[in-house]
Amino acid sequence: MAHLPDFISDLAIILITAGFVTIVFKWLKQPVVLGYIVAGFIASLHFKKFIEDLVIKVTDIPEGQVANVFKALPEISDMANVSIWAEIGVVFLLFALGLEFSFKKLIDVGGRASIATLINLGSMIIIGYLAGELFIVNLIDDWTSMDSIYLGCMLSMSSTTIIIKAFNDMELQKKKFAGIVFGMLIVEDIAAIVMMVLLTTFASSQHFESGEVANSVVKLVFFMLIWFVVGIYMIPTMLKKLKKYLNDETLLIVAIGLCLGMVLFATSVGFSAALGAFIMGSILAETIESKHIEHLIEPLKNLFGAVFFVSVGMMIDPAVIGEYAVLILILTLVILIGRTIFATIGVLASGEGLKVAMQSGFSLAQIGEFSFIIASLGMGLGVITETLYPIIVAVSVITTFTTPYCIKGAEPVYNWVEKRIPKKWDKLVEGYGMSSYNTVNKQNDWKKLLQSILKLVAIYTTISIAILLVFQNFINPYIVEYVPGSIWGNIMAAVITLTLMAPFLRAIMMKKNRSEEFKKLWKDNRFNRGALISLIAFRIIICVTLVLMVLIPLFPRLTVLMVIISLAVVTLIVFSQGFKKQSRKIEARFLENLNLKQKHDEKKAAFLPTVANDLRSKSIHIEEFEISQSSPSIGKTLRELNFRQKTGVNIVTIIRGSKKINIPDGNERLYPFDKLVVSGSDEEMQTLAQYLHDKREQASQMEEEAQHHISLSQYLVEPGCPLIGKTIANAAIREKTECMVIGIDRNDESIIQFTPNFMFEEGDIIWLAGEKDKLNSFEENIGDLIPLILNGSNLR
Repeated sequence: MAHLPDFISDLAIILITAGFVTIVFKWLKQPVVLGYIVAGFIASLHFKKFIEDLVIKVTDIPEGQVANVFKALPEISDMANVSIWAEIGVVFLLFALGLEFSFKKLIDVGGRASIATLINLGSMIIIGYLAGELFIVNLIDDWTSMDSIYLGCMLSMSSTTIIIKAFNDMELQKKKFAGIVFGMLIVEDIAAIVMMVLLTTFASSQHFESGEVANSVVKLVFFMLIWFVVGIYMIPTMLKKLKKYLNDETLLIVAIGLCLGMVLFATSVGFSAALGAFIMGSILAETIESKHIEHLIEPLKNLFGAVFFVSVGMMIDPAVIGEYAVLILILTLVILIGRTIFATIGVLASGEGLKVAMQSGFSLAQIGEFSFIIASLGMGLGVITETLYPIIVAVSVITTFTTPYCIKGAEPVYNWVEKRIPKKWDKLVEGYGMSSYNTVNKQNDWKKLLQSILKLVAIYTTISIAILLVFQNFINPYIVEYVPGSIWGNIMAAVITLTLMAPFLRAIMMKKNRSEEFKKLWKDNRFNRGALISLIAFRIIICVTLVLMVLIPLFPRLTVLMVIISLAVVTLIVFSQGFKKQSRKIEARFLENLNLKQKHDEKKAAFLPTVANDLRSKSIHIEEFEISQSSPSIGKTLRELNFRQKTGVNIVTIIRGSKKINIPDGNERLYPFDKLVVSGSDEEMQTLAQYLHDKREQASQMEEEAQHHISLSQYLVEPGCPLIGKTIANAAIREKTECMVIGIDRNDESIIQFTPNFMFEEGDIIWLAGEKDKLNSFEENIGDLIPLILNGSNLR
């Protein structure tokens, strides 16, 4: 090559600089992300100018000679090249984030993490916007309201990378508040994706309109649902059938091809490339190849992610930072104080105690990678000023360094606050989580039925509308044009469209009409029957409307006739066995693919299993531990190890490869790589971790493993309950229900230390640990308890 293209030379400068600087940062035990940012600054023209000015000031060397020396050094030739690399970096970062994400995981973290995140997120957006407007008036003349909006969004995003690094370094991964923080970060990821769509809408219109925002949100939800449902239906099946042809090389190519294909499709319908990459990642996260793909994509994510963060560092301008040092200091204080307070309030509002809430709030007092992505989006759209980017980067660097100190300071601050809280506020300290526990007593059949019907109606209606839009815009025009006779072309277009929609229309009308909840409500009373018939009629009206949306555009002058035909079509669909079988086949395929991999992946190698709720003031929750190859516990029975006596935890489940041993007895032995699902407090978890010498986590698994879905729940001993008067030993709860009693609330006392002879009384609240389906069927299983005297040593 006679002349190395600038595109390659710029990449060489970026990677060589990043390599040297990150080695230094590793040696200093600092986050690699900061090393990339510093490397970007060093590789930028701003750094060269800064050093040149510094040399001129402190030496007597003429300015011309200094300029000649620095001119000979390699430099970035074209920032446009860097921008291209950075955009590719964002795509792979979001794709990798999607691979670590799961819609099931979002359901697992539940409403608590959502409540806490939304309070923190909304508050910081408002505070950031108001701060931006204040700066416009007093400090910065060239800022606009759009800068204030983007500033608020940037201040609302925590740094997943920095938090994980801090938790790993401080060995806090198994703390209860760490699980809550990770749950909040999952919700933040989704909020960030929605935020980017809305910001793009604002940028295009340059003003806020509620109708336009609502339209953008509806459009986003519609396309995300379609992409996810169609993707889950097709992609896992495709990968399963092609598995024997997919070695590492071909699987990598297929995964990247799917990612870039979704990026292309997302941009073609008006969304960002980042959203398309994230969606495809989340679809592949539900396949059995997800861990394998994640492992293969890791080098690409690291490479292009490094380029993105280096490009962020290139935006640092010392002159701008010096000029706006006061503003940077103010924003740093806004983050350190505002995020701490509002995150704490959010966690408190979700029902957690004050200590856990404060530890969570102090952990989230920084901004990071998503803030940079949002800033890059604003710069790319040309709606924010150039000064905002280096200001945000400077604030992020400062808050990154303060994060470990904030986490360490949470407990001393809590101790100081607790001493000054009036006794009448004890509920604030303990948390209000008890009232929000799921109960295993009889559930509301109406609630369960309506939730399931609303879910399936939303999904199948969305799919039907998607089919309708595709045919109306792309296929029907060709059918009408090329079929001889205009009327026959219209008829053929209508028949094809309705035939493809029919299985989904039938599901809208008929699903759940023979469910257990429906039958119970139908038998209960006449009022229920009227309501159920009205519910079916409403679903039929939806289907008639969808059929009319197909027919009327094709036959606009025959509206009355089309209404009659639509009723006939709906009737045919209801009684057609063919559409019934097709509907069930489609649903079975989707559920099979969705459940190929039951997972709750770790986020950035540190996400923990689903965190259960608090057991009042005792902070009892569920965690998972892995037995390492060097653990002294290998080969010993649970009775010999006696974890309950030595550490205070209860062993709820042992996961051994694809096998699950629920509520194991004392004769069960431990083997290398066994996963123990345990219940206990923060202190008990830490004691167990030390006892097991659990110093490392297993790398990616090539085989699908069983995953636990252990939760805590409560059962109220009501009048007439078969448990009244029975002891824990002769109630045989573990054998009959596969659930474990880990605590009893009686009057105002929480009892977690009890013997097998403890007798249940009316009004007791029994705290149970077990899998969700076992907890849901607990009441049915205790109805025919057979007295069984157990040896006390079998109970832990």
